[in-house]
Amino acid sequence: MKPLKFAALCLALVPLAGCVAPTGPVEVTRFHVPDVSPLGKGTISVEPAPGMDGASIEWRTYQMAVQRQLTLTGYSGVPAGTGAQVAELRFTRGTYQPDRSGSPVSVGVGGSTGSYGSGLGVGIGLNLSPKPTAQVESMLGVVIKDRMSGQALWEGRASFSVRASSPLADTTLSAGKLAEALFQGFPGQSGETISVK
Repeated sequence: MKPLKFAALCLALVPLAGCVAPTGPVEVTRFHVPDVSPLGKGTISVEPAPGMDGASIEWRTYQMAVQRQLTLTGYSGVPAGTGAQVAELRFTRGTYQPDRSGSPVSVGVGGSTGSYGSGLGVGIGLNLSPKPTAQVESMLGVVIKDRMSGQALWEGRASFSVRASSPLADTTLSAGKLAEALFQGFPGQSGETISVK
């Protein structure tokens, strides 16, 4: 490839590099009943867990993401209040500021003695690294219950943290990522925590 064409290709790809939003792995934990035969089939509705506002736009974003994954596992989605099973959905999002590790100023003192005298030295170190960026932590939790008996058949939680400036700090992107990780390999190994990249 000629150098000029190669340079043009590289310049064309630069805007795409900004579309990639690197993130750490999603931590997923799941629990289920010993008999998993009722899971992944029949009708199910996604409804707000107690204390959640099912009318909010943010909740509906998570609902759509979870409903999509449930459909991919074999369920048929139905309106709230109907269906043999119900998936109770909850989520939390919060911003926190990580602490800088250690003090920004450190002082060291050293001394020595010998046959030619003694000496004492003092050193001061300054940590000039920038303040850590704010992080957004997102968590999605789903409990699948048998509607008639109210028995919990499956429960899962997924969470991850990203910089507040990351596109994945946005609800629309984080909901899809969390739901996909949560239902990967559904129903999963009960009691096991895994990292999904």
